[in-house]
Amino acid sequence: MIMPRGEPLLLPVNPVFIGASLTVGLALNMLPLGRIAWMPDLLMVLLVFWGAHQPLRIGMGTAFALGLCMDVGQSTLLGQHALSYTVLSFVVVAIHRRLLWFGVPSQALQVLPLFALAHALELLLRLASGGIFPGPGLLAAPLLEALLWPLACGVLLAPQRRPPDSDQNRPL
Repeated sequence: MIMPRGEPLLLPVNPVFIGASLTVGLALNMLPLGRIAWMPDLLMVLLVFWGAHQPLRIGMGTAFALGLCMDVGQSTLLGQHALSYTVLSFVVVAIHRRLLWFGVPSQALQVLPLFALAHALELLLRLASGGIFPGPGLLAAPLLEALLWPLACGVLLAPQRRPPDSDQNRPL
């Protein structure tokens, strides 16, 4: 893939960093904050980010396993989060090349419908299993996740950025 002009080259990502960030995202989602419908799903943001930036390392299998962990941790219908995370991961891996050509604010607009799709799928599964509608606050969750996208990009790409080179004779 040809890098857009002006974009710095990134160092390879450490797989331990990917695993640690997903573990932290899972732990933050498991915090006992109650059933707040508008609360953003941080693990979903991380799965979309790593699915777009590292599609060979983070794919549908990882999304399914983390979704099962979320289902068990939140005592929801087994497979509810797993299905929505897997569908989300599939779509992100399918469009990751196109997504990375945009700037970070435009990427946030591109992933907003994906977050809305995942939340709609979770809602449909919840309602089909006899659950109750959580209210109109559910519409705020995808918006908050899209607003978290630039922050996630800045924080998660920071370890990969090259330090400025003081040697003017080396091109790389």
